[in-house]
Amino acid sequence: MTSITDLFGLSLPVVQAPMAGVQGASLALAVSQAGGLGSLPAATLTPEALRRDLAAIRERSAGPINVNFFCHAPREPDTEREAAWRALLAPYYAEFGLDPAAVVAGPARTPFNHELADVLAELPPAIVSFHFGLPAPDLLERVRATGAKVLSSATTLDEARWLDAQGVDAIIAQGLEAGGHRGHFLSDDLDAQAGTFALLPQIVRAVRVPVIAAGGIADAAGVAAARALGAAGVQVGTAYLLCPEATTSAVHRQALTADAGGDTALTNLFTGRPARGIRNRLMRELGDMRGDVPAFPLAAGALAPLRGKAEAMGRGDFSPLWAGQNTTGCRAAPAAEITRDLARGW
Repeated sequence: MTSITDLFGLSLPVVQAPMAGVQGASLALAVSQAGGLGSLPAATLTPEALRRDLAAIRERSAGPINVNFFCHAPREPDTEREAAWRALLAPYYAEFGLDPAAVVAGPARTPFNHELADVLAELPPAIVSFHFGLPAPDLLERVRATGAKVLSSATTLDEARWLDAQGVDAIIAQGLEAGGHRGHFLSDDLDAQAGTFALLPQIVRAVRVPVIAAGGIADAAGVAAARALGAAGVQVGTAYLLCPEATTSAVHRQALTADAGGDTALTNLFTGRPARGIRNRLMRELGDMRGDVPAFPLAAGALAPLRGKAEAMGRGDFSPLWAGQNTTGCRAAPAAEITRDLARGW
């Protein structure tokens, strides 16, 4: 088994999961400086912002960094579905005295493209990872031309085999416990997806490349269990959410430390794509998953005013409170300490 410490030139076999919306370069830097693999989420970054963050990271750390991109196919707005979604949210708008006509587009989630590839050519990171499969062959070749190693997430055995056939350098086995967006790309059937410790050994036996375990790993014991099942390293996100280097909002931090912090579910309400988060008012009242939500990432636009209003009141009723099923590792400690504590299980 090739460990990711050898594959990526790390001191510790810990990858900090890229978490768009709750982190920037500071968290990635802290993990990198501790000897793990810090990750910069680029799904919401413009090319200019990506260039700025990569330059800042390069100035402050000589360690490898992972830059993560989405590679979903953009969807055109469906007028009827958008109207139905806004009608469903209308009572909430009335409750908060908001004008539905004032809704603007939600936060951009741009799939990997040639403009972003230009930035990587200027400031090549050691590792580039993808969520929702892989980009088009010409884009993938541009990434490989920089010398970066390529990773992607698999949520099923079929996805892992497909990624292996495409020549990725390592595969992230994303179990059903993981927080944030599911990385599935061959099938939308969530029933076909397994928990981390069921999925991991299947993938390890089936592919030729190292496999990184992700989902439900929150402490050294979880790391040890992943290693025992053949993992080459671990990817952890939720345990970093309370770190001072994270940009996790006040309402999100409060939810993580409340009794309900362990009550998570997969929901498509916030973006249009299944993602795991802490149950809140919107999920309880509308249901975790709905078939009438606008396609990813278009659902976020109509929720933005409600989210802003509620958060200003100290409430996370309409906020995506992304978290994995195991929040026991969340603590307000420096990211370097979290990283070293996790690595003790290796």
